[in-house]
Amino acid sequence: MTVSHKVALLTGAGQGIGRGIALRLAQDGFDIAVADLDFQAEKGAGVVAEIEALGSD
Repeated sequence: MTVSHKVALLTGAGQGIGRGIALRLAQDGFDIAVADLDFQAEKGAGVVAEIEALGSD
């Protein structure tokens, strides 16, 4: 999939399936807004770091 500056807002992105989807979309060139009701700062920071390592914001 090729995209040009797309942003995805993902709920449940702090862990599990949501995390996996966030990382896949980051690989596909999306910038990601991470949200999770049970958001834990350490897990959230880890997901954000993984997204940034893939070159996305």
